[in-house]
Amino acid sequence: MITITQSAKDYLYSIAQKNDKDIVSFGVKGGGCAGFSYEWGFLNSVDKQTIIPIKDNVILAIDKVSEMYIMGSEIDYAQELMGSYLKINNPLTTSSCGCGESFSV
Repeated sequence: MITITQSAKDYLYSIAQKNDKDIVSFGVKGGGCAGFSYEWGFLNSVDKQTIIPIKDNVILAIDKVSEMYIMGSEIDYAQELMGSYLKINNPLTTSSCGCGESFSV
């Protein structure tokens, strides 16, 4: 199970609306200095992804293969002095790179 904070839902909804999209995609891909990195994007249709409702017609589509690397994660929207970003609190992460862009499990 993946949870999404209200602030993350609000952000995902606003970014989908700005891009005239209804489906935000989230997954994990191999790469980065620690082994894996998170991947965000937009889809035109849903195939075999896990669907999480965001607001109105906007949904988050999570890649099925990626689920084993992000189970139990919380997606949050952080606003800090240096900027704002989607933060993934992943309990399966054993290490991450210095820049925070990649992780290992």
